[in-house]
Amino acid sequence: MFYLIGSILLSSYLVLAFKIVAKLNLNIFQVIVFNYIACVITGSLFNGKFPVSSSSIGENWFGWALFMGVLFISLFNVVGLTTRHTNVAVASVAYKLSLVIPFIFSIYLYKEEAGFLKIIGIAVALAAVLLTCWPSEKLNNKTGSNSRLKIILPLILFLGSGLLDTMIKYVEHQFLNDSNKNDYLVTAFLSAAVIGILLLSFQFATGQQKFSWKALLMGIGIGIPNYFSIWCLVQVLKQYSSNSSAIIPVNNMGIVLFSTMVAWLVFREKLSLLNWLGVLLSLAAIALIAYG
Repeated sequence: MFYLIGSILLSSYLVLAFKIVAKLNLNIFQVIVFNYIACVITGSLFNGKFPVSSSSIGENWFGWALFMGVLFISLFNVVGLTTRHTNVAVASVAYKLSLVIPFIFSIYLYKEEAGFLKIIGIAVALAAVLLTCWPSEKLNNKTGSNSRLKIILPLILFLGSGLLDTMIKYVEHQFLNDSNKNDYLVTAFLSAAVIGILLLSFQFATGQQKFSWKALLMGIGIGIPNYFSIWCLVQVLKQYSSNSSAIIPVNNMGIVLFSTMVAWLVFREKLSLLNWLGVLLSLAAIALIAYG
């Protein structure tokens, strides 16, 4: 339970942090790249050594770690853009609406039981997230390319996040143990960092943007909890390895609830009656999935 709560709180913080990035008008990409550099340093210090070496290339998880790094930096950019063009509720809900994807894969790949209550809970969860991110009338009246972005960006988050959650579960189940899970995580973050550094270096060299100390500090502030959010998720999946079809949806719904409520309280984001109904349904969905 400790790791589940940690995963929910830290993952919610990541979504909310992008709201702060937007308010400070910081360059999102710089923040993301510095975040992944901080993840690598944090993981290495936590492990007591830099775990990536030439011998890592021969490990069966290495290719998966590289691909995970590509997904990390791609999705983080989309989360940042979604938060900027819509709001925290839409970003967090679209990011976690994908809970249905790892649920289906867990049932199919690992033959986990799907009781009646759990299936009803997933249906309620989908309704909850749709209602929670249902746009206001003001948002519906907006037109043009920005309006299209409000549809395209959440859709990309849905597919990408579902793929990422499914892959984390698959790699944890097939390849990871207590001796190599940190190596895997740091390699994935290093993959994202290297891609980001190359792209950012090109932008610096061509004068497309200038280095920002504020972006560096914000990246560090995001990177440390980012590492531990994924570490906690891996720990949760290891603890509940036979019931990931329940634990991933509960984790994701918890993130939706917590980040939405904090955005309402701290950032004064307005929630409509439908949004509040979605919040209540989220609580019901978590109960149904957990006990189904």
